[in-house]
Amino acid sequence: MKDKFAGLKEEFSDRELVTIFEDGYGVSRSSDYIIYSVEAEAIDRVVAEYGRATKKRAIVGGQTSCKAPEIAAFERHLPSDIEIVSCHSLHGPHVDPTGQPLVLIKHRASQQSFDLVTRILACFGSEHVHLSARAHDRITADTQAVTHAAFLSMGTAWCANHQFPWEHSRYVGGIENVKCNITLRIYSNKWHVYAGLAILNPSAKRQIRQYAESVTGLFKLMLGGHKAELEERIKTAGKAVFNTAGRRGEPLLLSDEVLNRFSLGKVPKERTPNNHLSLLAMVDCWWKLGIVPYDHMICSTPLFRLWLGVTEYLFRKPALLDEIIGIAIEDNTFRSDDLEFTFAARGWSDCVSFGDFSSYRDRFEKTQSYFAPRFPEATRVGNEMIKVLLDRT
Repeated sequence: MKDKFAGLKEEFSDRELVTIFEDGYGVSRSSDYIIYSVEAEAIDRVVAEYGRATKKRAIVGGQTSCKAPEIAAFERHLPSDIEIVSCHSLHGPHVDPTGQPLVLIKHRASQQSFDLVTRILACFGSEHVHLSARAHDRITADTQAVTHAAFLSMGTAWCANHQFPWEHSRYVGGIENVKCNITLRIYSNKWHVYAGLAILNPSAKRQIRQYAESVTGLFKLMLGGHKAELEERIKTAGKAVFNTAGRRGEPLLLSDEVLNRFSLGKVPKERTPNNHLSLLAMVDCWWKLGIVPYDHMICSTPLFRLWLGVTEYLFRKPALLDEIIGIAIEDNTFRSDDLEFTFAARGWSDCVSFGDFSSYRDRFEKTQSYFAPRFPEATRVGNEMIKVLLDRT
């Protein structure tokens, strides 16, 4: 952005080792290691403009959340002598990177160059995970795409119902705290953070579509009063996801104490029953896709671990799960909320399937503006919640 050139040059005028260039050509011509930190949607255009000016035998990487278009852009526009080592920090902007997963992708590089990038990025204190670009995209789809879709759908549904959920006792306390805090946390960020991963990752499209189908299918069973069929489907999914050899006897990721500690509203004396359609659909979706979420814990984001924690909390407590199945059939308290949630899940799925960045942005920013006044508090509480979770996992 050339309009910032003069201001940045003045700001860094007393830093001898920092040189501000007017555009990307100067950066590309003089740098031994270049990281393209741009939106996934724009990566091809930006690399096409500045890639040809890259210094001979330089190392180039990117930080996009979807590596397929990033690697394709590098291969298409960079000279053949340029080495490619990409990366991706699997956490949001407000999370301490220490101990968090940092994916390193040695796509076209010598071991010497890869080791150099590893040493440079060691300053973050992150846990390095070595993957191919294809494996990265598959795992991020498994751990992030559907998680984001669920929270985006919750926010859209609450907005459609003109609800600030923390002002209603039925959305305060326990599992509801995670839903509210993480939904607001996602909507407090930039829309493109989630759009690129969802729209440009082929695996993500399939998974988001399945989540919408799971939401719709379960909601229809609830409306029709088909308790036996609903129970069979939910418990079959739960066994497939949570009854793995590695999880039997393991403590829950989240406890009642942790779930109740972080609330945006006053916790009521008695919990309002909820059928938790969003959670039931998540496990149904994992089951339909053959995903065992624990397989990707080394590459999981804090948000994914929270979401896995609340689904696990629900499915590994048989009495609570039976109660929720009964509520889903017999209690109409959340019917209008579930209807809007179903509409929202299908709407986000359609938006992603069509590859429509403009519609994605419009949907995101409409809900974002509705919840904006509560972002500072939600970010603070969310940070505390994530810190507690990270200390336990």
